[in-house]
This record gives sequence, structure tokens and C-alpha cells, in this order.
Amino acid sequence: MVSLPGLRSRKTVPARTPGELDAMAAAGSVVAAALRAVQAAAAPGVSTKDLDDVAETVIRQANGIPSFLGYHGYPASICSSVNDRVVHGIPTPEETLAAGDLVSIDCGAIIEGWHGDAAVTFGIGTLIAMDDALSAATKQSMEAGIAAMIPGNRLTDVSHAIETGTHAAERTYGRKFGIVAGYGGHGIGREMHMDPFLPNEGEPGRGPMLVVGSVLAIEPMLTLGTTKTRILADEWTVVTSDGSRAAHWEHTVAVTEHGPRILTA
Repeated sequence: MVSLPGLRSRKTVPARTPGELDAMAAAGSVVAAALRAVQAAAAPGVSTKDLDDVAETVIRQANGIPSFLGYHGYPASICSSVNDRVVHGIPTPEETLAAGDLVSIDCGAIIEGWHGDAAVTFGIGTLIAMDDALSAATKQSMEAGIAAMIPGNRLTDVSHAIETGTHAAERTYGRKFGIVAGYGGHGIGREMHMDPFLPNEGEPGRGPMLVVGSVLAIEPMLTLGTTKTRILADEWTVVTSDGSRAAHWEHTVAVTEHGPRILTA
């Protein structure tokens, strides 16, 4: 999601009731099932359109609606972002996967009006160590952000945790990662993208307060090079400006009295 002005004005991140969180978890479980099915189907020679068909089938068989399909005119049920594509890659029959590709799949589903949104990154066959580290670092950054989803924290405490998680991963893997500029997480509920925008880096202690029931989609995007991106002629696909590979991990997460609850687990 792109940063928009005026998204930090609310005093608290909107809260859902326990029943509403359960409803969101139902949508999230469908997203998780679709992502598992997509990853299982991904292999050399399989097209990204094939993967889109797999995800849509899983969602509709669960009596769900693909969140992405038709969203501001988006033409598919998943975003399939391969190698230097960061986010919003459009699946096509012509794009076929090859051994060594790094694939990020973003997926959303609506169940009874509630949204779930999640993303995973994986390799086709065995990844080279550098790409494997990139995906692992991005997941580690997401998990650091999830851990900060506790009552009393502020929005940018989550942002700072994601950034800190990225730097910890840099020490683990002995290399720098680019934190993609201008993109981040978001509120979610009856709509897929809601206020507030969640940056993937920044100073802590700012923005609306997290309270029991607050929900955010946490989604770091890291690269092996630049933080800068450009959008392709299809007006959707975001690629790294230097051609370096990118990874994207995402979960929809709620604040509870007993710790963070991953609604897309």
C-alpha cells in the first residue's frame, strides 16, 4: 500500500470486537489455504496465471470473494511478483516460472464482509544463499513487527520494530538489505486498505495508539540492493529500480490481551 497524506491523525488504531476478530480469522484462514495451495502448485513451467487460478479456486470453494480481483481495476486474485518485482505483479499465462526464481505471492479474501490479507515469498527449487537470506530476513522483519502488536504501543513502535528486525537480520546474514521506500502495511477490516498507513521504518512512539482489538496488516518488503522502485507500463507492477531481487512477507495481525493474534496463520 502506498503512503497517503493524513493517515496518522487518529488517536487509536480502530479496534474490533472478539467476534469480529474471529470473523476476520475465518477470512484469514482462507487466505492461508490459498497461499499454501499456490506454493504447492508452483514449479518450473507453471505460469503465474496458473497460480492465480489455484488461489481463486480455493477462495471461491470456501464461499469467499477474492479481495484483489477488480480492486481499482486490478485484474487478478493474487499479486505474483517474481525476482525484481516487489509487489502488485499481474499474473499472466505468458510468465512461466523457472528454477531459481524468487516468488512473492500476495493474496486477499473476503468472508462475510471481512478481509484477510497475507503474502509469502518462496523459491522455485533451490535458491542461492543470497536470495534465501533475503526471504528469511523479510520474514524475520515481519515477525519483529508482529511482536510489537501489544496494547499501549503506538503505530510507529511497530514500524521501528520492523526496521530493527531488518537490521538484526543484516547482522545475521552479513549483508545489507534495502527497505523499500514508500510502501508498507495498513489497517484492515471491512475494507482491505484502511487507515492508518504503517511504514516499515521510522522513529518509535508516534502515531495512533494500539488497543485491544486493533488490527494491522504488517508487510515488510526488502531488496538485495536499492530502496527505490518504479512502476511498469501496466500501471501496477512495482519493480526495483536497480533490478535487484525483492521479497515480501505479510500477515494480518490483531492486538489482544494475551499477545499478538495472527489472523492469517
